Amino acid sequence: MCGRFTQQRPASELAEIFAAEPLDDDPGPRFNVAPTDDALVVVQRDDGRAIKAYRWGLIPHWADNAKVGSRMINARAETLTSSPAFRDPLLRKRCLVPVESFYEWRREGKVRQPYAIGRADGRPLVLAGLWSGWRDPALDQVRRTFTIVTTTPNETMAPIHNRMPVVLADEEWATWLDPRLTDTGELLAMLEPRDDLELAVRPVSRLVNDVRNDGPELVVPLGA
Repeated sequence: MCGRFTQQRPASELAEIFAAEPLDDDPGPRFNVAPTDDALVVVQRDDGRAIKAYRWGLIPHWADNAKVGSRMINARAETLTSSPAFRDPLLRKRCLVPVESFYEWRREGKVRQPYAIGRADGRPLVLAGLWSGWRDPALDQVRRTFTIVTTTPNETMAPIHNRMPVVLADEEWATWLDPRLTDTGELLAMLEPRDDLELAVRPVSRLVNDVRNDGPELVVPLGA
């Protein structure tokens, strides 16, 4: 699964990377993004790509209340087409979730040791996401939310966890965002684990366990 991540690059830099327009306020560098937080995603609009802040935890358009979103931070690639919550977003509402790293925990003795996982070359990881719009009856406003698609682990991640987020290759960004693409076979083919991806897996402080902690010290490797 993917339950926490970092977004350290400013929206202006993400806009250059993705040839997108930043349309929401820049929240600044964040080192412990947690479920129900807002985070920056890349979406395709009629007039081009945009950087938007959506809430993490997808709320289907048919949901009775927002609580369901806290249980939908991840979407399993293997069940997207059979899930009432995810099959429509898979066809119509896909996004990119750029992160510097995501956190995962491994039990080591009596301790759950957190690890920060990022690209070995320092470039952002671009995760496959789905989004949805849900009308909040209390505010009479549409709330936009997203989930991160997960798959089976690649060789690097297997010793850490039995799931990992789907990391899209550069050449897949445009295809994943293309609203004209509705071929589920082609979409699902992009959701396999990538063994060509060089990941850096670094043990970090257990400070990250507390969502109230948010600072650069969270990603400093132990012993550095």
